[in-house]
Parts: sequence; structure tokens; C-alpha cells
Amino acid sequence: MLGLLCQSAWANPECIVAAKPGGGMDVSCKLRKKAIRAGGMTQELALNYLPGGIGAVAWSSVVSHRRGGADSLVTFSGGSLLNLAQGKYGKAGIADVRWVAAIGTDYGMIVVRKDSPYRNLRELFSAIQQDPSKVTIGASGTVGSQDWLKIALIARYAKVDPKNFRFVALEGGGEAFTALQANYVQVVSGDASEAALYAPEGKFRVLAVLSDARLPGVLADVPTAREQGFDVTWPLIRGFYMSPYASDADYKRWVGIFDKMMKSKEFEQQRQISGLFPFAMTGSELTEYIKKTVEHYKKQSQELDLIR
Repeated sequence: MLGLLCQSAWANPECIVAAKPGGGMDVSCKLRKKAIRAGGMTQELALNYLPGGIGAVAWSSVVSHRRGGADSLVTFSGGSLLNLAQGKYGKAGIADVRWVAAIGTDYGMIVVRKDSPYRNLRELFSAIQQDPSKVTIGASGTVGSQDWLKIALIARYAKVDPKNFRFVALEGGGEAFTALQANYVQVVSGDASEAALYAPEGKFRVLAVLSDARLPGVLADVPTAREQGFDVTWPLIRGFYMSPYASDADYKRWVGIFDKMMKSKEFEQQRQISGLFPFAMTGSELTEYIKKTVEHYKKQSQELDLIR
């Protein structure tokens, strides 16, 4: 019955990736596309890209009703929530959209090229301390973004002032790894799911994951930052929101699809392949979680003098 409802409810279901191809948000949409039938949908799911401002362009388009109706869900990540907390989406607030589902947890990581002279975090930050101009760091977003914060927190333990970073702002994980491969940047601060996607190519060396313990899968041999003497962890959720103009019925249908999908073995397998870790939350429970998370990020950003 659910499948029939879904089939008649949306003419052209789509997943809007709020970044360029190849990053963590792309991973979220592709995971959903592969596992969506386990939630009762019989239609194909289109993937469309709407990059810009680490999610700001997609957010504005959906809130203004230019894109994304009842057929569309938009990716978000912990970085999106941090941008909301810091006011980088203008006067936007969490009540401006409808939060549908979180499908997994990701973690921060630090990566260099395979031929890099840096084999661990201490070697990297020793070089930055000696001459910050020789190490260009690439990350999604500008100063104060989620990826900038990850490496800035590590830098504080290494007695390095993040203000001295030679920093390049990039748009999404795909662009960051392309820049790293081209040696346009020498280091990338990003997400473990992105590293898991590119690690099999053998062109990169992940120096650390920002998790409590080592991660399973292709990054199993990568030490945590804590193991290397830097007490920094950075978990982040990945999920989807939808237009504030969607009806209650459409919203509930999408929530129901995700509730069913995330209980399936097919979804669990695809989540593992995508490099994400268990975290399943939908509807009102997710909305309350996001409210608390944004408040936490705002407080953290104030402590780092990123906002007032």
C-alpha cells in the first residue's frame, strides 16, 4: 500500500545534492537512490546538483519556492547546520524547512597525497609551525566552516595559530580531492566518507580520522587524532530536508519511507558501502535534535570568536 501511495504522490522524485559531485552530500543522495526501493518506492530517483555556499544556494532556492516541491528532498550535513548557527544562510532558521531524515554519521579526517612527506599529524603540524606558507590547506567553505574548524582545533593542540594557515576555500569534497591530486593544495580537511570513496585509488594518505575509535572498512588502518596526541573528534550527521511548502501528507509519506528503508538490510549494506556509520532519526525527533545541535555549534563558534 505504501508503494502505491508513493507512486501516485510524486511525478518526478528527485534528490538535490547541495554541492558539486564527488563529496559527502553526493554520497548521501546516491545511498538514498540505491536503497529507496526498500522504503516502498517503485519510481526511479533523479539526482540533481545545486552547489554553492556549502548548501546556501540550495537552501535559498527551496525556501524561496524556486526549486524543490513535494517531489524533492535536499541533502544536508553537519556543515549545513554549522552554517545555520553562524548565520551564513542569512536570517535563515531551522524552522524554515521541514527536516525529514538523518541516515548516518560521518567523521572528520585529514588527508594528504600519497607522495607527501607528512606521514602523521605531528609531522604535518611541525612543518606548518616552521613555515605556514609552505603548506596550503584545502577545505570546503571559508574560514570558520566545519572543515576549517576541524583542522583549527587540531592546530591548537600543536600550538599553531589557525590564523596563520595558508588556506584555500573549495566547494565540496569532490573539488577538494581534485585540488589535492593536482597539488594545488597539500592537505585537505574533509570527511571520512569522502576519504573512503577516494582511498582505493591509492593516490592519497589519510593521516587521521576524527572519531573516538578507529573506523571499520577501508580506513581501518588509519589512526585517530587522539592516538596521535590530539584530543579532537568531529562527528557529523548526514540527511535530508524538504520544502516548507510541502503538505503534512507529503512530509509524513517521506518520513514513512525513510523509517521503513532504514530498517532494511539493503539500506544497512549500502550505508556501509558509502562509508557512513549508524544514525537513524526522522521527523519531529530529528527536528528537535537539529535544534539542539545548531545551538551547540553557535556556542562553540562564539567561543572561537567566529561570531558574536
